[in-house]
Amino acid sequence: MLVVEEFRGTKVTEQRVEMVERKGTGHPDQICDCIMDAISVALSQAYLAEFGVILHHNIDKGLLAAGRVEKRFGGGEVLQPMELTIGDRATFSVAGKEIPVRDIALDAAKGWIRGNLRHVDPDRHLAYRFRLAPGSQELTDIFARPGAVRGANDTSAAVGYYPLSPTERTVLSLERELNGERFKHLFPETGEDVKVMGLRNGCELELTVAMPLLAAMVNSEREYFERKEAVEAEMRRFLETTCTGFDRIRVYYNTLDQAGRGLGGVYLTLLGTSAEDADSGQVGRGNRVNGVIPIGRPIGTEAAAGKNPVSHVGKIYNLLSHKMARSICKSVPGVEGANVMLMSRIGSPVDEPQMANAQLVMEPGREVAQVEEAVREVMQREFASMNDFCLALARGEYRVC
Repeated sequence: MLVVEEFRGTKVTEQRVEMVERKGTGHPDQICDCIMDAISVALSQAYLAEFGVILHHNIDKGLLAAGRVEKRFGGGEVLQPMELTIGDRATFSVAGKEIPVRDIALDAAKGWIRGNLRHVDPDRHLAYRFRLAPGSQELTDIFARPGAVRGANDTSAAVGYYPLSPTERTVLSLERELNGERFKHLFPETGEDVKVMGLRNGCELELTVAMPLLAAMVNSEREYFERKEAVEAEMRRFLETTCTGFDRIRVYYNTLDQAGRGLGGVYLTLLGTSAEDADSGQVGRGNRVNGVIPIGRPIGTEAAAGKNPVSHVGKIYNLLSHKMARSICKSVPGVEGANVMLMSRIGSPVDEPQMANAQLVMEPGREVAQVEEAVREVMQREFASMNDFCLALARGEYRVC
């Protein structure tokens, strides 16, 4: 069933208060999401190469347990590595042909770490624990049933929206800048564990940022606060030149710091992530698939990261709902914004949802009845290309974290 209607709530941009969070590359929750999805992509490609189809797997149960380190100004050492638990289900053999699931998962995890965490050695700084097992007979059987499109493996729902608000765009762009090549070249002493929390109160935006400095590159408390001041000044320059729509933007950086308390009053890490000794991570606690954690927006409860891309609606509908909302706003004149809700019924083909609901924010003077048919066509077109979309997910072409 497909229902198109007017959005009758208050737009987030018209609410006095808006809160938005973004967890960056080195945040423990983000690490879990990204690694588990990298494993799903690697397994999907291995299954396709060997059997021509993507087989049952869900690598969406992951836990990064913090390690232990000893820090000092100018350096330190790792006393106990972080531990990454990789779960949940995968296909290990077909018709007597074995698939090296553990090796594929380990290579994908280490590859992501090498490519994203500059100071983490995946061989020395992490231990790996595998809790992968074959799936249940009924859920595995979905992949053996006839049909051009797989049946949904769950009765579940997801919601997406477009466009991002100015607050959401600012929070997202700041984190990406802080973990981007330009900023890390300017300030190589900054770690990847960035967290940005945005609070818009009327037309004023406050951004609270957490980002460690690297102990090996800071030789004293005085130097720490000097470097912190320079980093904060560059954040302000970036925001002043790239972010508009606010009367004032204020930045608060590493607000737990307190001069005079030595190591107890500064945010230092050895490896660039708090997972080295302070904070553990878990799949599903990070960003939504559009890159932010939007307090006050409609958000689903499913974690997309690591779920298989052809049957698990927790991944497919999470990403497709946002894609649909964007397509509607970009291609249908008169639509200013859209929320799209998709709900599956277990066993039904994923391109035939139990409900597809588009709630539209119209431009002044426009009515939903004027665009309903065009919106339906956009959504039906997206469902018609479901197989191509799922294969794109399997290649990792859509970010889920």
